[in-house]
Amino acid sequence: MSANLKNSTKTLKLNDGSQIPIVGLGTWQATDERDAYNAVRAALDAGYRHIDTAAIYKNEVQVGEAIRDSGVPREEIFVTTKLWNAQHHEPEVALDESLQRLGLDYVDLYLMHWPVSLDKSYMKESPLELMKRPDGTRPVETDWTFINTWELMQKLPKNKVRSIGVSNFSVNNLKDLLKAPTTNVVPTINQVELHPLLPQYELVDYCQQNKIEVEAYSPLGSTSAPLLSEPIVIDVAKKNGVQPAHVVLSWIVQRNIIVLPKSVHAERVAANLKTFTLPEEDFDAIGKISQQRGERRINNPNFEPFKTFV
Repeated sequence: MSANLKNSTKTLKLNDGSQIPIVGLGTWQATDERDAYNAVRAALDAGYRHIDTAAIYKNEVQVGEAIRDSGVPREEIFVTTKLWNAQHHEPEVALDESLQRLGLDYVDLYLMHWPVSLDKSYMKESPLELMKRPDGTRPVETDWTFINTWELMQKLPKNKVRSIGVSNFSVNNLKDLLKAPTTNVVPTINQVELHPLLPQYELVDYCQQNKIEVEAYSPLGSTSAPLLSEPIVIDVAKKNGVQPAHVVLSWIVQRNIIVLPKSVHAERVAANLKTFTLPEEDFDAIGKISQQRGERRINNPNFEPFKTFV
C-alpha cells in the first residue's frame, strides 16, 4: 500500500507569534558557486517557503540571488541565517554583513550558530574561518559567554530580523540562558542535529516545555550515520510504498519538529518536501533505532575547554 505523500504545507507558530514552515531547505555544505543557487531555485520552484543558510556556509550571496530570481514574493519566504562564532561581540555588524551578502532588507530568523565565542584576533582574512591556534585548538573565549551574546542579540532591530534563536544548545546551556538576569527574550528556535540515531528526546521535551521550537539539521544522517540504508527504515519504507528519506523526514515532522533536509539535486530537493503520517507502529519502530544501534552524533567540533553538548 502506498502512503499518501503530499508536499508539506504545515507551519508552526513560534513563541513570538511568527509562523515557520515545518520543512525547510538546508544549505550547509552547498559551497560550490552554483550548487546553493540551484538548490534554492529548485526548492522554491517545488513549493518550499523556508530556506536556511549561515554566514559560515559562505553561500549567502547565491542564496539571495536564487530568492530574487525565483519570482516568489519575499514576504512568502522564511529566511534564516546565523551569527558566526568570531562575531559574538558584534551581532548587529555580523547581521548587516549577512543582509548585504543576501541582498535582503531583513531575515525572518537569526540564530546564534554555536554557544561559543572565538577570539577574533586569530582570524585570518575574515571572521568566517574555522580558526585554530598553532597547536590545533580553537581560540575559545572564556571571559565572554553565550549569555553576553544573547544580551546583544535581544537588541537587534526588528526591521532587520523578525525572530531570534539559538543553535547547538544543550539542555544545560538553555537552562543557564533562561535563568540569566539579562535574558528577557526566550529563544524561538533551537536548531540541533537530530535524526533517528540522535533523537534528542530529553532536549526536545525541555524545549517544547519552554515554548522553544526544535529544528533538525542533518536529518538524514551522513556516511557515518547511514540512515537511508538502515534495515528498519527500509522495511517501513517498503511497507508504506515510499522512499527511506520520506520515512525519516516524516518521523521528524510527526514529532512537531522543524526539519531541514539538504540536497543539491533538484529531484531530491522536491522529493524531500513530501511527507506522510506514519502508522503508530512504524513511528515507534523508527523511534527505537537509537536504542538498538546506539546514538551517533555527526557534527561534534572541539571547542575545548567549552563542553559543547554537556
